[in-house]
Amino acid sequence: MTSYDLCFAWDCDGDADFVDFLVEACREEGLTLLQATPANLDGVMAALTAGDIAFRAFFDRASDEEPAFLPLVQWAQTRCTCRVNPYEHAHRAWDKAEMHAALSSVLHTPPTLILPPYQQQPDLAGLDLGPLGPSFTIKPAYGGGGAGVVTCISPDRIPDARQMFPDTKYMLQSHVVPARLDGRPAWFRVLYAAGKYYPCWWDDKTHVYTTVTCAAEEHYGLRPLRGIVETIVHISGLHLFSTEVALTPEGKFLVIDYVNNPVDLRPQSKTPDGVPNLLLRFIARDIARFVARELATASQAATATT
Repeated sequence: MTSYDLCFAWDCDGDADFVDFLVEACREEGLTLLQATPANLDGVMAALTAGDIAFRAFFDRASDEEPAFLPLVQWAQTRCTCRVNPYEHAHRAWDKAEMHAALSSVLHTPPTLILPPYQQQPDLAGLDLGPLGPSFTIKPAYGGGGAGVVTCISPDRIPDARQMFPDTKYMLQSHVVPARLDGRPAWFRVLYAAGKYYPCWWDDKTHVYTTVTCAAEEHYGLRPLRGIVETIVHISGLHLFSTEVALTPEGKFLVIDYVNNPVDLRPQSKTPDGVPNLLLRFIARDIARFVARELATASQAATATT
């Protein structure tokens, strides 16, 4: 039987450059890597079932969009020593409404209303929009990439917006205008990867990332971003995600988009709103090192009990 250290499941062409970085990082850590893709998934499952291959750690970036990967997820749930973004935690984090309920009591968030699915309750007569203020955004509780998000929506357009994904809960969130720091909007995306934090300026109009330097973090008093991420890590149980935070003119950090997972890992070198390539390389390194540490700890524990 061939045993791999890590199985990485992926199905998005946009991940190809990250995969290259992950292959390199695993090689540097001495980890053997099995890639599971739509092209070889049936073969991988057949080999697992036959006992011809196995793996000790699992990193899933496919099952959220492709149910065909769920048997692989289930295999890993009962057999793997280490799982990056375990499915049960990731599945919970995909529900933005649930994340709002979990995080809004411990972090500052904009005023928000949770709406039931349109199919369940088409009529929202009597809905009080007053707490949201003069302007608000509507977004589906599931999904990413901006699908279904309408900024500064008028109340009369809410029914149509809810029908884009009629079986999904929606969120109405007060529109936030960030402070400006030396002419730049104080809107941030923080990438988190297995204990490492990568704060970035993030233009909410163009979605372009620019890395926050250590000097800028100190100069503008942005250290609270790290505490926000630590809280999200504790509650979500995830190892890789991003979060969106705005600093208001009053000096309050508001968490706008709580847990983005899977993170869009397209490289900035190929798409303007992608993640800076150097950060992609760092993230791949962080994941590989995390897996190596977890497997080493498990091996030491197994040795100690024999």
